Amino acid sequence: MAKRAGSADLSLHSGHVPKWLADRMTRLGGVVSEAIVHHYGRDELLRRLAHPFWFQSFGAVMGMDWHSSGITTSVIGALKRGLTPLSKELGIHVCGGRGKHSRQTPHELVAIGERVGFDGAALAKASRLVAKVDSAAIQDGFDLYLHGFIVTDDGKWAVVQQGMNDGRRQARRYHWLSEDLDSFVEEPHTAIDGKGQGTIVNLTDRRAAASRRAQIELLDSLGPDGVARKFLALEERRADPAPQPLLPHLVMPEHHDVRSKDVVLRRLHGSLAAAADRGPEDFPDLLLTPGVGPRTVEALAMVAEVVHGTPCRFSDPARFSFAHGGKDRHPYPVPVRVYDETIRVLKSAVRKAKLGQQEELFALKRLDDQARALERHATGPDVEEHVRRETAKSHAYGGRSIFGDEPPPGGA
Repeated sequence: MAKRAGSADLSLHSGHVPKWLADRMTRLGGVVSEAIVHHYGRDELLRRLAHPFWFQSFGAVMGMDWHSSGITTSVIGALKRGLTPLSKELGIHVCGGRGKHSRQTPHELVAIGERVGFDGAALAKASRLVAKVDSAAIQDGFDLYLHGFIVTDDGKWAVVQQGMNDGRRQARRYHWLSEDLDSFVEEPHTAIDGKGQGTIVNLTDRRAAASRRAQIELLDSLGPDGVARKFLALEERRADPAPQPLLPHLVMPEHHDVRSKDVVLRRLHGSLAAAADRGPEDFPDLLLTPGVGPRTVEALAMVAEVVHGTPCRFSDPARFSFAHGGKDRHPYPVPVRVYDETIRVLKSAVRKAKLGQQEELFALKRLDDQARALERHATGPDVEEHVRRETAKSHAYGGRSIFGDEPPPGGA
């Protein structure tokens, strides 16, 4: 049985990702994926993508709107663009996407299968089944519009797909993982992200096994017309449901700004303290490079947690927006110069690790370890004060948002 990871509520947002941010998300998403594969292997990257808390944090650290449904589209798009050139090296392929791109997923899988040797036709069938389960077997009022299928050379896969409910202005994200998947029709998800909609039809529930069998038997014995007559004659019968274990539930609020209640403050203080404490020790040469300083190391501390953190570390995705801000200016404009230095440092570390020089990549691991150790007693500004400070300095970091470049303090 596939494990369930939990659920989350997502606000449905319109708009687009500007090219200047999309290009950076592509580069950062690709190099973070490389680092995860280098440390933990391809299977672990699939597990991360199938975890809704990590997925939301991953999007937030890349400068997307930290609480919105747009993270799903932008992360899948960034990974497809960033990992496709690396597919031969990493053995990871990202298929599908939004709208018309989602419908091309089976064709992409067949083509990749012919190229690398896995059964593309079988995976194309799996892709169709996954989409059908979340649109027909689970009838919850959300219409699918995005389907991302991430597969490795050995045929293991994860799926992230999303539906929308325009009337409620909400989105629901569905996560799948092939690991330990015994059935497509009985509790196959690792997580379903979305707000409760009251009573729904969920034929993937283990308690619906008798219903699934009965539907097949009715179709065989009565045909469609006979089923319709029987349905009209049925009396509603209710049964007490068997208890199910509670799952973690991530709630993404409606408000755009990052507030104190959205962040585990001790974790933020731990990252800030680790950047101040370990930066000079672990990055002496880096800190002599023009444009790289404590602010970049702070961003690297949060990116390092995305690479190395355990699932419980991602219960507050808003915190990861403090690495590179947000395109809509929440919590503050994207510090473009910091973002570019983060990418440069990561690319350098991964490139050298491929050549057997692990020092820089393991320095990032030490940065993450130190943040966890320091958060027990580190102190610092509250969330509102931290946002004010970063916003005031935004111009110096090349702050940018969908509204344009951030002016200097007091400037026009």
